[in-house]
Amino acid sequence: MYAPYATMPDRSRGRSVSEEESSFRSPFQRDRDRIIHASAFRRLKHKTQVFVEHEGDNYRTRLTHSIEVAQVGRTIAGALGLNQELTEAVALAHDLGHTPFGHTGEDALHEMMAPYGGFDHNAQAIRIVTALEKHYAEFDGLNLTWETLEAIAKHNGPVVGELPWALAACNNGIDLELHTHASAEAQVAALADDIAYNHHDLHDGLRAGLFNDDDVCSLSIIAPAYAEVDAKYPGLDKNRRRHEALRRFFGVMVSDVIDTSRAKIAASAAQSVEEIRALDHAVVTFSDEVWAQLKELRAFMFTRMYRAPSVMVVRERVAVVVKALFAYYLKNTMAMPERWHEEIGRAETETDRARIVSDYIAGMTDRFALQLYDRLALGELAS
Repeated sequence: MYAPYATMPDRSRGRSVSEEESSFRSPFQRDRDRIIHASAFRRLKHKTQVFVEHEGDNYRTRLTHSIEVAQVGRTIAGALGLNQELTEAVALAHDLGHTPFGHTGEDALHEMMAPYGGFDHNAQAIRIVTALEKHYAEFDGLNLTWETLEAIAKHNGPVVGELPWALAACNNGIDLELHTHASAEAQVAALADDIAYNHHDLHDGLRAGLFNDDDVCSLSIIAPAYAEVDAKYPGLDKNRRRHEALRRFFGVMVSDVIDTSRAKIAASAAQSVEEIRALDHAVVTFSDEVWAQLKELRAFMFTRMYRAPSVMVVRERVAVVVKALFAYYLKNTMAMPERWHEEIGRAETETDRARIVSDYIAGMTDRFALQLYDRLALGELAS
């Protein structure tokens, strides 16, 4: 049973290319399944979350992160009476556009693409699902429903100002109403992303030894979780104590979003997804108190993890890798794999060629990019 403000599958605005719908899957279940079977989704297995994929088998990757976001999203969506399948589809797709090496790779590629319109991983996700996946006989991309495309494009809120070129290209053909908020399901996916990375980046940082349990106990949102565990399980070994504390922290975030969002939705009096979109504010949020505590956590993580000296050394190296590969392939576009040659042949300008090179590099996994760079350094790639 859906709440009246949920996105109803039988009221979908449909797909760009008309298809006969499944008799046993809703349109959003079908979207989710297509995302899971996409090549770009599989490649997330070897793409950085924080640590480059070869640095340890237990650290999160973009794939495990996306799965965790989907799990959180389904939980929150179910509690709020929203469409869980749409929420899950957006959660699984939200990072499809990430480059190798996470945000470091994105920053490097954006720098190289600055003369050609820049690079944005959210816009690249839209480009992947509307153009770059080429498996189906009748269309490029995945031919997702309008609601799923809208949610991928706007899950972080309305998109205003100058649009990233990849998003503009999609929006020219499919009006995603970028000036409005997205559905509540998309908003849930965005908050599920925050919850997942706040939790697992903290866990990975502890595992990596960038800080310890005493350090994180100084944080106002974390200290009560450790205190509760210590009171209930005195003398618990370090790893179990940490896990029990972090799962409580995780629960605090999920419960806060559910309680706060229920109140905001009720206050809005929205009775349809269209009324949710028409609001001048998001309805799925953290409470002010928890949001303030999370800002404290993020400041800690920025200093102690994302800009830790050991992490910065790797960031500097992989930025060099992305920039070198871009420069090489822009000069030698026909050195790209044969499947790109037809598109290269249609390119009329340097901007067209740069965007094809950007698509190629953005799709690489960490290890593939490193292998190519090593071959480039050894002079094994054609010049």
